[in-house]
Amino acid sequence: MSEKIQEADFPATGPLAAPPAGTLLLSNVRPYGEGDPINVLIEDGVITDLDAAADTPADEQVEGNEGVLLPGLVDMHVHLREPGREDTETIATGSAAAAKGGFTAVFTMANTSPVMDQPVIAEGVWLKGQNSNLCDIHPVGSITKALAGKELTEFGMMASSEAKVRMFSDDGKCVADPLLMRRAIEYARGMDVLLAQHCEEPRLTEGAVAHEGEMAAKLGLRGWPRAAEESIVARDALLARDYGNRIHICHASTEGTVELLKWAKGQGIPMSAEVTPHHLILTDERLATYDGVNRVNPPLREERDTLALRQALLDGTIDVVATDHAPHGSEDKCVEFEHAKPGMLGLETSLAIIADTFVKSGLADWRWVAKVMSERPAEITRLPGHGRPLAVGEPANLCVVDPGQTWTAHGAEMASKAENTPFEGMEFSAKVSTTILRGRVTCHEGVPAPSAA
Repeated sequence: MSEKIQEADFPATGPLAAPPAGTLLLSNVRPYGEGDPINVLIEDGVITDLDAAADTPADEQVEGNEGVLLPGLVDMHVHLREPGREDTETIATGSAAAAKGGFTAVFTMANTSPVMDQPVIAEGVWLKGQNSNLCDIHPVGSITKALAGKELTEFGMMASSEAKVRMFSDDGKCVADPLLMRRAIEYARGMDVLLAQHCEEPRLTEGAVAHEGEMAAKLGLRGWPRAAEESIVARDALLARDYGNRIHICHASTEGTVELLKWAKGQGIPMSAEVTPHHLILTDERLATYDGVNRVNPPLREERDTLALRQALLDGTIDVVATDHAPHGSEDKCVEFEHAKPGMLGLETSLAIIADTFVKSGLADWRWVAKVMSERPAEITRLPGHGRPLAVGEPANLCVVDPGQTWTAHGAEMASKAENTPFEGMEFSAKVSTTILRGRVTCHEGVPAPSAA
């Protein structure tokens, strides 16, 4: 699909999100962490010089302190809770959290209240994101009306709305009916939109709250088998093969899912997948305390699953990192484990986890980080202007990372309204120092810029 068509497929940035008319000099940064520091000149939201003199006149100058320069991060999977649960997150607070985490674009899921199954709801979310102007907010429409799994939404009306919805998902629930999923694939193919599936066979997970394994048995928690996820991955791979539309697998969590993805991609089936930071480093051993902050959907698995997921991300079997950022208030987390609502914060810790797990360990470099957290997500969603190379003439959607800044995660210090991070008290050794959206600094040294609203 050409760049021109891509731009027509997404809404214009709007007057509140237009590039600032002015110049910004980003000093002493190292693109992809390579080579000597350079100075980047940005004019009217576009990179115009990657070798500017240190004394180049500019309306604003930001010191990069020899940090790693990356394209702005793109998250295919967040929950911003608005409309309906503004007590736990709003588009404004979620945008601030995204900016602090280095993100310049996020896709917010449809399980709001009311559900994002109509153009007017999606347009409201998109417009509030424009008003915030800290991060591009793209609403995800639901596949079925009210997430009920009975009747398809009007993909065409959502796609042609002001929000121009390009991805649909019932995330939080699975489209379990195979005939309905087939119809969704056929409908989506005609619209050329992406379907993102929450893979969970509900008849295998009724009442389940933890991974089905030794830990769940010890704790007396009802187990959630790997087969519940893997059976839907396999089914949808076959449907995508036969009916020809792209399918994206949300939050892959098992070793078996990795094997199924390898098979599907080997067959040329148009399937992509994401993995969350928490599924890459946390296991069900954390459940021993019965702390509801560790409840997530799909559940934390065993070490062999985390190791398989890491390798799959490294070799490209899994395409991208997505946070599944899911804020919840203390009243929904500080309860008995089986009554805790599933979900974890992720926007502000995601980059640090990937840097520590893969870059610091020597498994990957910063170009790979750019690929799985920016370039590939933008490619899968066909999102113009993001995930672009660090080159003259490209949009200035950027982030700068300090790879040597040690910091400790505390939910109370995050921009989100909720505090439910499973990484509370965990120390990391890399942190986003600056985020830039179309030439405008949206966050610097942990302080988000004022909302455009």
